[in-house]
Amino acid sequence: MTMAMQREFGQEQPYLAAGPFKIRIPFIHYKFEIADYVQGLLMCAVCLGALPMLQEYLGMPFNVALAIVILNGILYMSHTLLGDPVVPGWVTPAIPLLILYVSQYPLGPERVQALIAFEITLGAFAFILGITGLGKKIVTLIPNAMQAGIILGAGLAAVNVVFSKGGKIDNFPFTIAICIGIGFYLLFSNHFKSIRNKNKLFQTISNLGILPVIVLAIFVGPIFGETAIPAVKWGFSQPDFAALWSEWTFWAIGFPPLKMFISCIPMVFSAYVILFGEMIQATALLEDAAPSRPDEKVDYNANRTHIIFGLRNMLMSVIGPDITMCGPLWAAMQVVVCDRYKHGRKAMDSIYGGAGSFRLGTLTGYFLLPIVTLVTPILQIALATTMLVQGYVSVRIGVLKVRTLNDLGIAGVMAAVIMARGAAWGLAVGLVLCLLIQLGNKKELDTMVFEKNENAAAAPEIAAEEVTA
Repeated sequence: MTMAMQREFGQEQPYLAAGPFKIRIPFIHYKFEIADYVQGLLMCAVCLGALPMLQEYLGMPFNVALAIVILNGILYMSHTLLGDPVVPGWVTPAIPLLILYVSQYPLGPERVQALIAFEITLGAFAFILGITGLGKKIVTLIPNAMQAGIILGAGLAAVNVVFSKGGKIDNFPFTIAICIGIGFYLLFSNHFKSIRNKNKLFQTISNLGILPVIVLAIFVGPIFGETAIPAVKWGFSQPDFAALWSEWTFWAIGFPPLKMFISCIPMVFSAYVILFGEMIQATALLEDAAPSRPDEKVDYNANRTHIIFGLRNMLMSVIGPDITMCGPLWAAMQVVVCDRYKHGRKAMDSIYGGAGSFRLGTLTGYFLLPIVTLVTPILQIALATTMLVQGYVSVRIGVLKVRTLNDLGIAGVMAAVIMARGAAWGLAVGLVLCLLIQLGNKKELDTMVFEKNENAAAAPEIAAEEVTA
């Protein structure tokens, strides 16, 4: 009998104490959950959507990009290992902003150096905030208008990746249009929400997030002649770690100069605001599941989360610079895992078992050549679909962040500047507008848009973020 089966009612899952961490080893400190493992095996296709980004914006060969995805996948396991009861993922809303930022540098070593400088700075910043416990205090100082502007800007930049001249819609018009149309119906339609719980098939499709759309693209693309029929191969994938470490890391191309660390600060600030929002969502999802599971006490510590994803970003900057970044939450799959967790101990012994087994499944999938080769022809379409879904979600969340009409105006202008000129310009414009418009602000002089009810604001944010990777 494993230690996981010996947890007393109402207590924490067994662990080994190690400073701020609570170490839980798979199969020893938590039970292996086959259902979550199999789901992870299938959903690894979404994670492979990072491959075209690494190829297009960094110029990496396919197998080098695959090596980065695998390294990131290994580090995903660190969250449950060190005591974080979540399914970690990308910093999805910030990806379009980071693409804009690194694209300011010429393709080649200089662009990779800029990415390395950003990832080191972001990781170090998060780590320091986690160690000192200052994370929450930092974000409370950021005006709602600027928070909304950052998130809205990320949404507009995501849509721009697809629809700008020469963008992905020009290369795959029919496949993207059909897949994103069906995807929006499955993810956001009130009609589908009204019928999904009445049919087990619809419920299953709903729980799979964006995966059904990716599977659909495999068939639709060849029908319209926009993609090749997948040439499925058997065996194991061949990530090229040797080329990654000899050609794409700072010991091969040189350490980034100081000016790159200084210039990335606005982008780091923007990404951190988004990261903080994801931690708020993780807390809300775990609290929502808690009443259904009085048998387990779950400890989610935001400071520990800061330390873990801070270390992940710093480590990836050294061994495999990654444009998707290392985030604290894959909200869509956290929702799915928490939903099954609510069904009781027989369905899932511990939340750590569900989250850990899922990420073990995605890690396994990266090495299986049939899965990798099946989705390779449609990775650009998967990326476009992900960006459009993220754009829709970010706009919803950004608008929900505003509290007044002045907030909304500042956020809109700031978002447009971010899309056009990048995070540094956007933050500068947002700061100036806040000083000019809101300095000395009095409630009676401003028109309220939303009631300042934190619970009402949190619920739609969580629902909206359920679809992100």
